[in-house]
Amino acid sequence: MHCDRIWRNAHLATLVGNQGLGLVTDGLIACRGGLITFAGPARDAQELTAAEDIDCQGRLITPGLIDCHTHLVYAGNRAHEFEQRLEGHSYADIASKGGGILSTVNATRAASEDQLVAEALPRLDALLAEGVTTIEIKSGYGLSLEHERKQLRAARELARKRRVNVSTTFLGAHALPPEFAGRADDYITEICANMLPALVKEGLVDSVDAFCEHIGFSLEQTKRVFNAANLQGLRVKLHAEQLSNMHGAVMAAAFRALSADHLEFVDEAGIEAMRDAHTAAVLLPGAFYFLRETRLPPIDLLRRHGIAMAIATDCNPGTSPLTSLLMAMNMAATLFRLTVDECLIGVTRAAAQALGLARSRGTLEPGKQCDLAIWNVGRPAELVCAMGSNPLHARVWKGE
Repeated sequence: MHCDRIWRNAHLATLVGNQGLGLVTDGLIACRGGLITFAGPARDAQELTAAEDIDCQGRLITPGLIDCHTHLVYAGNRAHEFEQRLEGHSYADIASKGGGILSTVNATRAASEDQLVAEALPRLDALLAEGVTTIEIKSGYGLSLEHERKQLRAARELARKRRVNVSTTFLGAHALPPEFAGRADDYITEICANMLPALVKEGLVDSVDAFCEHIGFSLEQTKRVFNAANLQGLRVKLHAEQLSNMHGAVMAAAFRALSADHLEFVDEAGIEAMRDAHTAAVLLPGAFYFLRETRLPPIDLLRRHGIAMAIATDCNPGTSPLTSLLMAMNMAATLFRLTVDECLIGVTRAAAQALGLARSRGTLEPGKQCDLAIWNVGRPAELVCAMGSNPLHARVWKGE
């Protein structure tokens, strides 16, 4: 078989199967037309020829990393709020006084689409430099049709400027905009009747999210958004149980959500519902760390019920200004006590599931998109334990 490219003499973490990393010690990967045609032990490969044959010299190859929860496109910063929290103010206190999400909304509304792209590119480049090949980008800092459109258009433009898969998520139900103060139900009507249909018609939305929380939106309001998403044929995900148990995980599972994210306060009923709906858990240790939270997600319960656990940066200006998925893995291990295998699964196979992309990404096997991260490490644990170093040797996107 003639291929475009072959990588040989490599250790592989294929992530194939439901257990472990699927390690192969003397591995080979072949690619044609941007897709993997072979990934496994070199001894099992048929005779292959290629336009380019690359000796990896024993390096580790994993699937390209997937950051499945980010708010990457925004303007401004909220460093002053970081100072306020150091002085003892809570996230909820800051939000109640006009800070928090609405602070970023004001800056994002004032920025042009080109400015949003320019500000987001360095954040995106930092992630790509660590082997990220697929990223989710949410809106939610516009909170009007005009400005949500601008954010989502900027996210699409990032995919044109860089060699990366971008999955866009409409998060109009992120916070209540000032022009709808005291009229949350009216704003939800605006989302469902006007904003979402228009953005879907323009091809800007891949999935729909909401912030179900006492400082966000109620269960009933979130249900309205999810029903509108379903009418548009879109899958949903949810910011759930971050600051309190609103029973959002149960509601998300009723809509067969792709994921429920944060989950510090989720209970066993929520986890059981997620299990039955095959809803992934997305753990966001950057926000846990940055907000100095003390309530850990119930990792043992998630394990016991076989929930896929993804890990993401939650890159955003207020609660997780993190642009390193490697550091997110380290935090997940040190703060949440995830194992090395769970961390690597969390940024590959489980992250693909959380985006509804498991058929095309997240593992090294024939038919999947040839997205690879090639590392200067001898064992997978080195990718999780190091802090502040980047052992990436090469990033491969669609076989190139």
